[in-house]
Amino acid sequence: MPFVHVGDHKLDYEWHGPGSEAARTLVFLHEGLGSVSGWRDFPARLAAATGRGALVYSRRGYGRSDPLVRPFTPSFMHDEARGDLPAILSALGVRQAILVGHSDGGSIGLIRAGDGAPEVKALVLEAPHVFVEDVTVASIAKLRERSKTDEGLIERFRRHHGENTLPLLQAWTGVWLDPAFRSWNIVPALANIACPVLVVQGENDEYGTLAQVQAVQKGVGGPVETLVLPRCGHAPHRDQPEATLEAMTRFVCGLDGLIARGP
Repeated sequence: MPFVHVGDHKLDYEWHGPGSEAARTLVFLHEGLGSVSGWRDFPARLAAATGRGALVYSRRGYGRSDPLVRPFTPSFMHDEARGDLPAILSALGVRQAILVGHSDGGSIGLIRAGDGAPEVKALVLEAPHVFVEDVTVASIAKLRERSKTDEGLIERFRRHHGENTLPLLQAWTGVWLDPAFRSWNIVPALANIACPVLVVQGENDEYGTLAQVQAVQKGVGGPVETLVLPRCGHAPHRDQPEATLEAMTRFVCGLDGLIARGP
């Protein structure tokens, strides 16, 4: 697995399909406990279906990337959107990006687009968070408690994160359960987003409700498409891979018309 150096640390990544010289690279932003390997074969399948190149990387403290050096703070998603994300795009020559974000990764994509980043041409989002819900906090609290005694769960995380596993679990669950994080909210920034957006959400998502989808649909300044999948939890690309792949492929392949029309 290759690494790219960003500032004083390195991040692990994979690349599928055409190189960065091709327009509109798919850039995969994983969930709160995700990684390159956590996406499984979905990035390669979406790259093949759309003919786009796909960059998949693990954020610092995740996967095989360098470990965290400090705990997450309530600004951790903003820090990523304004720090390592643009840095890795620059390092790998990605000039036009379709950000494909899951959960926290979707929120990071929304923050980057809301900042008016010129490289962001579209957003493909799975179960993004735009504010903190009770159901999210409750599910994360259950996960934290389970991780204290469930060795099988820890071993599953180790397969993706290796030595990063325990520090990452502590840092990520810790910030989401921090009372200071309850006021985290990116809804006001959505109005600044003019690029096309697709939101895919599972009907049975244990980490968020359809209020998140409705907030994005109402708040974003550009065109928004939504898909709510039945019998689907927090990870549509794992729970309903074929329906998710079909929807994302159709959206990505139709972007020329959407971008030409503008907001």
